[in-house]
Amino acid sequence: MRFGSVPTREAGGLIAAHTVRAHDVTLRKGRPIPAEDAARLDAAGLAELVAVSFEPGDVGEDAAAERLAIRLAGSGLRREPPFTGRCNLFAREAGLLLIDRAGIDAVNAVDEAITVATLPAYRPVVAGEMVATVKIIPYAVAGAALERACRAAPDAALRVAPYVRARVGVVSTRLPGLKEATIDKTLATLARRLAPTGAAIVADTRVPHGAGAVGGAIRALAAEGADLVVVFGASAITDRRDVIPAGIEAAGGRVDHLGMPVDPGNLLLVGSFGDVPVIGAPGCARSPKENGFDWVLHRLLAGLAVTRADIVGLGVGGLLMEIVSRPQPRSGGTPADDDDG
Repeated sequence: MRFGSVPTREAGGLIAAHTVRAHDVTLRKGRPIPAEDAARLDAAGLAELVAVSFEPGDVGEDAAAERLAIRLAGSGLRREPPFTGRCNLFAREAGLLLIDRAGIDAVNAVDEAITVATLPAYRPVVAGEMVATVKIIPYAVAGAALERACRAAPDAALRVAPYVRARVGVVSTRLPGLKEATIDKTLATLARRLAPTGAAIVADTRVPHGAGAVGGAIRALAAEGADLVVVFGASAITDRRDVIPAGIEAAGGRVDHLGMPVDPGNLLLVGSFGDVPVIGAPGCARSPKENGFDWVLHRLLAGLAVTRADIVGLGVGGLLMEIVSRPQPRSGGTPADDDDG
């Protein structure tokens, strides 16, 4: 692509590099310059215009952006027509945005003229939300560079994993001093969390804070058709031998991981009972503010496995905003009796 000043009399058919308003003529940035307008400006004494001309093999900005967007877009995404060198991708349905980070980085490294920007990986999205934009910086890009970018992009580097689990069973344990109103509020908060995903609480069981009661409740919820179980303990989980992990094992289930490098959210447990995932919720999950519980909950609702490796990889970026309503042990001072993460 050639970019620079040209004699106005020779500018007809070239692309205006900038918007020009002079002598009752308006040239639009990025649009071809009509020959009659170039002649009028030349006759009025405007000697030069900054214009763009394509070289052999160049691909126009809109065509280039659309071609790369087609290559990047996987399931659950749609694209809109390109404009001014930009092609946007939108979610077709609610779910989690999955990104091949290495692939996007490789595309962005090909040529400074070619850029791709996305929302963060594993971001919950809703239908119609823009998740990525492909932007070609100049008015055209060399065809060879575009080819390299398309080769660098893996198939479906971006896709939406739709929510597939919709029936959530909840176990709440009781201890003296825990008000029923607190449990009610917790369930209402969870229901609001679930609403954008299409999931709902299908059963609510309240039991004494003991392993046997927790295990029996988990078995019963799975038998009733819950495809995800969340356990809110009246007391925080502090060890793998504590009530909630012991209850999962008493039910015949498995504890996969306790703890996570996300704060708030440290004291979260992930396990399973058969093919039903079980989350031991940290205390911060009672708050509507974002915390580590959200990150795990959305992955499981989308049918994604949550492994130990997944959880230990959450530390970078895992320091979230403080929840005003909870103690703030990170700021120093005396912690509350039950800092339940």
